[in-house]
Amino acid sequence: MPKVVVLPGDGIGKEIIPEAVKVLKVVLKDRANDFAFEEYTIGGEAIDQTGKALPEETLEACKEADAILLGAVGGPKWDYLPASERPELASLLPLRKALGFYANIRPVKMLPCLLEASTLKPEVVAPVDMVVLRELTGGLYFGKRGRLENPNSAFDSMVYSEEEVYRIVRLAFEIAQNRRKKVCSVDKANVLETSRFWREIAIEVSKDYPEVELTHMYVDNAAMQLVRYPAQFDVIVTENMFGDILTDLASMLGGSIGMLASASMNGSKGLYEPAHGSAPDIAGQNVANPLATILSAAMMLKNTFGMYEEATSIEQAVEKVLLDGYRTRDLAKPGDKVLGTREMGDAVVEALQK
Repeated sequence: MPKVVVLPGDGIGKEIIPEAVKVLKVVLKDRANDFAFEEYTIGGEAIDQTGKALPEETLEACKEADAILLGAVGGPKWDYLPASERPELASLLPLRKALGFYANIRPVKMLPCLLEASTLKPEVVAPVDMVVLRELTGGLYFGKRGRLENPNSAFDSMVYSEEEVYRIVRLAFEIAQNRRKKVCSVDKANVLETSRFWREIAIEVSKDYPEVELTHMYVDNAAMQLVRYPAQFDVIVTENMFGDILTDLASMLGGSIGMLASASMNGSKGLYEPAHGSAPDIAGQNVANPLATILSAAMMLKNTFGMYEEATSIEQAVEKVLLDGYRTRDLAKPGDKVLGTREMGDAVVEALQK
């Protein structure tokens, strides 16, 4: 029996995850009972219950699962903790490392019905259709860090191995082959040695994909180009911290970060989660946008279980709801039909059942 570990986490995670599970069970129909959805705790809630952001029980369940569906972790309630013990650092990073989730895949595509939701001009964002790949288990977030007493200072170390760069860059080329055959490798090679190392490997890998065009861009220019002329990008591949920043920026090209799904992969096994955070300021108010989580669930069906028809059905249902004029608060403009979190999930279910 396929096993899906469900990790609602903190903040709005507890509201959006049930909507995604609800949609999954409807699209799976009679096969829903063939899937085991098992819920575990993670993040701040896990700290409150067990003293650990990533309890051993949760980690072992994730190792045994076929896929993981995650909400979000963190919030001001746990800001008093040392950095290494806070939910974001003490749960997500070790989970990704332990399961080898090295590739974060975030598709960004503008739906015509959401043109007005973007803060950029419609003609700029209308053609947007890209995939951003972020390396997930190396770089600054996993390097040595600390404080020095003499002189009083702090440091973080960025380290990348050849294998770490090769596998994420090669995946970018594999994805590009089935798209518009363009890879843009983003780095800071004019300053950082790790970026020069990254660029050398990207060039080497490109020799195995002569039909795919490889370009390079400094991260500061990439940020500017994503706003100035985003349609130029097909597949972007970059290191961990740069990807963390650029994917949030890219999310606004589609209208809202509440629409940005993501998959963290180590082959066919994946951790699926919305790109946004726990949004504690709106938690418990039934106003969060569940669509990124629902679309992440669709990615799970496609990438891990090969259920392309069902995944497409979810994507089409989401688009149908938006075409009908329904919006959550983050997407709404005056006159729109605004739905709450649960009501938006219900609308997607209704669209699936028609």
